[in-house]
Amino acid sequence: MSSFAFKGGPLLTLDGKGRVTVPSRYRDVLMSAVEGQLVVSKSHVRCLSLFPRPVWEQFESRLNTLPASADGLRRLYIGSATEVAIDASSRVLLPPELRAWAGLEREVVFMGLGNRFEIWDKARYDAHEADVLTGDMSAQLSGLFIG
Repeated sequence: MSSFAFKGGPLLTLDGKGRVTVPSRYRDVLMSAVEGQLVVSKSHVRCLSLFPRPVWEQFESRLNTLPASADGLRRLYIGSATEVAIDASSRVLLPPELRAWAGLEREVVFMGLGNRFEIWDKARYDAHEADVLTGDMSAQLSGLFIG
């Protein structure tokens, strides 16, 4: 399996059928490495997580090794997981129930986070980012910066 390193992401628009176009910088890697096979699920931060199929399989396996106290996380991720594929027009169809749960209507942020993606409603992402920036980040940031 290829090593994935997805970073950042653009603002995109869902079409009328709930499809989002996978940015070309990600699409090419996903098509060659996993033939466009992905898994989309709910995320604990109220967005959608989009995984290349092999990454999902590793994540699901790890979730299944957690103690019974993590059943809520298993229900959230595994219970909502849906296989999707990049179509000939470079789009992924997001299931309506997942779009509704994540509040995805029109403008979405397609965010690469290492080996997976997050798909956020633009307004919800802006609010989340504002919360992160106004929170106490000093403990999280200590040691990250050099100099």
